[in-house]
Amino acid sequence: MMRSKQRAAAVQSAPAPAEETAQPVSAETGKQQRRNRRIERAARRLGLDKGPTAEELAAGEQAPDSYPGARLIADYRKARRGWYGPIANGAPSTTRQAEVLNTGIVAASTGAEGIVNGRDMLSERLVAHDGVTGYRATPRLVTSTNVVRMGDVGMGKSSASKTIDGLRPLILDGRRVVVLDKKQQGEQGEYARLCRAFGTEPITFTNDLGGTRINLLDPSFAGMQMDAPSDAARPRASAHFALLSNALRLQLGRDLSAFDEESLRSALRRASAAERGRALVVADVLPELGNVADYAKNLEPAGRDALHLAGIELRFALTTLLDSYYGLLDGETSKNVELAGRLTSWDISQLPDDGPAIPVVSSMAYMWLLGRLRRERGWQTTLIWEEGWHAVGGPTASIIRSSTKLSRALGLSNVMNIHKGTDIPSDSPGYALVQEAQTVYIHGLQESAAINWTVNTFNLQPGTADTIRRLKPGEFVLKVAGQPEIHVKHERSELEMQLTDTDEGFQPL
Repeated sequence: MMRSKQRAAAVQSAPAPAEETAQPVSAETGKQQRRNRRIERAARRLGLDKGPTAEELAAGEQAPDSYPGARLIADYRKARRGWYGPIANGAPSTTRQAEVLNTGIVAASTGAEGIVNGRDMLSERLVAHDGVTGYRATPRLVTSTNVVRMGDVGMGKSSASKTIDGLRPLILDGRRVVVLDKKQQGEQGEYARLCRAFGTEPITFTNDLGGTRINLLDPSFAGMQMDAPSDAARPRASAHFALLSNALRLQLGRDLSAFDEESLRSALRRASAAERGRALVVADVLPELGNVADYAKNLEPAGRDALHLAGIELRFALTTLLDSYYGLLDGETSKNVELAGRLTSWDISQLPDDGPAIPVVSSMAYMWLLGRLRRERGWQTTLIWEEGWHAVGGPTASIIRSSTKLSRALGLSNVMNIHKGTDIPSDSPGYALVQEAQTVYIHGLQESAAINWTVNTFNLQPGTADTIRRLKPGEFVLKVAGQPEIHVKHERSELEMQLTDTDEGFQPL
């Protein structure tokens, strides 16, 4: 009633409009006006007449529901009889208010099975995944158990790997972790503290007599066959031949020729046939290199000379390798090289970065592990390649890739931690090895070329490039096979932070 009086007073106080010349109204316009008046009368009877008062209009204020908007009732006559009429008047609101009062619930991006990775930055829900669980899922989430983790220095890549790939799998039944620990922390590898927390000592390799000795011809992987990924027509090679040829390629700085390979294969065959009462070691092969086999006597003199010279060159290269790393490769494998516990660290942080020592020991350790897993079935093993450039950049990548089928059959998941993919030559086996990985963790990257390579290689959404550039330490983008990528915040407990932090050198004294 008060509002009606205010409107009447406003109408009476308004100046009278100037007289206008009457304009003829068309039949169609008159019909529309009559229809509008009928609608207005019906709306008033339903109590929907809530237009602004003159005072509200004069003050420039207007209630949210006072705007005309779209019609909500198509037929007011039916609405009076109860058909399609509103039960109650809506509460005044705005679009911005409705966004807050009626928030959408975002579904979880992953299931609850597997290793807890952290918190989804979009849904605030738990993110759980790892290569082994994804491969064992029904249906399978991934067809490759290999995992790649990349990112710039200082973006939390190492601490996340030690937690997600190294520490948390150990709480699951039947899981085991082996680490090739390349990063130095103090006078030892950075996984040493984590190993001792689980009651084991790291296996330390050094370039002197005080370290662990490793045998490239260890009997634990005798009889294992390796595929030749570069040429399907080539015969499968034994693990001993693959390791020796890998070491010689690194020492010589070139690929082996056909004469080199035949000379090495013949020498290895003759050395393996001899009875010694002990394991075959690399030194046993040296005298056989350069000797021409009986079957080669039918060759032309030039062919026999080529085999002889190739063997002599390989003998010199292998002798230099043994002498350069005295105490590391020149004997049987040390007794302490065992999978004694559920967490085993191969500490190669004391070996020199230049030279073939690290890739030779790494490839040998990989083949040794496959041989042990072949005899000890039932374990799901995660092998972490810290500073994994030697795993994807060189002959070692060929060994890993050629044994992919074998590693899946033995329950082995390779986790390779690298900085950026642009450092990998496109024609190398390491490039294909990274492409085949179906679980990818991408920490912060700043270089545009590295970001574009990552987006293109793993088929990420175009907008993810900006997300990767803006990632903070402790955040990463998780890409699992063909599923949409997830922006994850890595969360750690206090105990995990004590065991996995790697910046203690910058802590206050």
